[in-house]
Amino acid sequence: MSGSEPVAVIEAALRDGVVHGSVELDVITVAGADAVDYLQGQLSQNVNSLTVGETRWTLLLQPQGKIDAWMRLHRVDADRLWLVVDAGFGDDALARLERFKLRVDVTMILDRRVAVGLRGPGSGRAAEQFAPDAGVVVVDAGWGPVPGFDLVPDGGEPPDAESESGFGLAVDDQTMELVRVMQGRPSMGRELDASTIPAAAGVVDRSVDFTKGCYVGQELVARIDSRGNNTPTRLVRVTGSSASMPALGSTLLAGGTEAGTLTSAARSSSSGFVGLAYVKRAVDVPGQAAVETIDGSTAAVELLPLDPPTASDIG
Repeated sequence: MSGSEPVAVIEAALRDGVVHGSVELDVITVAGADAVDYLQGQLSQNVNSLTVGETRWTLLLQPQGKIDAWMRLHRVDADRLWLVVDAGFGDDALARLERFKLRVDVTMILDRRVAVGLRGPGSGRAAEQFAPDAGVVVVDAGWGPVPGFDLVPDGGEPPDAESESGFGLAVDDQTMELVRVMQGRPSMGRELDASTIPAAAGVVDRSVDFTKGCYVGQELVARIDSRGNNTPTRLVRVTGSSASMPALGSTLLAGGTEAGTLTSAARSSSSGFVGLAYVKRAVDVPGQAAVETIDGSTAAVELLPLDPPTASDIG
């Protein structure tokens, strides 16, 4: 996975310590006298109560309630907020925010930043090395069982992870993707797009403040929540023991009928592969299904609830 360390060493570091890898992010900087009030009416989170240095997951929705962007809201200081979204999706998020900006004192600037991603129980201790004035902003990246932080440069270069103490093992992009999948964290362009209902992706609990005032797209979120978050499909975890990886976008079959669609997959040393998939509401979870692999064979997979396993199962 890292290209140099044995897999077992990497797994131990992720389970008990920290691993680090490069992470590309799109960052929208929002500033101005009306910045907080404007975002309060656009985002699903309570922006008014956000403190300096705090991060919250949030949704930017269409008026109909489907997802334009899922991102992290971070208050850098009293006058600046960041919207941190998966790389490649900042342009659409910015265009959506600009479209609703009328007669308000708000400026928004988008740029791509290369951050150091820390993952594992020791990531918090590693992130504490950076004071607020160190030119690095620490943005919470935890999801599921694995804590995490992204060290995002603020006007300078990202930290040199190899020279810092406590950063643990360096891992490659494939391993960082494995961590994301095992966290059960959806990704823009994979699990989330303009057709996604937030409740189906399992992101509502941590991304929506039901006590705040109105925001764009609120009606659908509130209506589905009042109905127990029942949606036509729901995101689940998938595990398989096949030596061949499944093809992304493949149809899952259960009992000979179409059950859902595979959206992400990553190689796992302990269980062949792990993935994420949307399955129909009528499909039993936990349950069994089958999926086509990239070599044309069929692999048996287990469907599991999105609530991910403990960190000790990663790998």
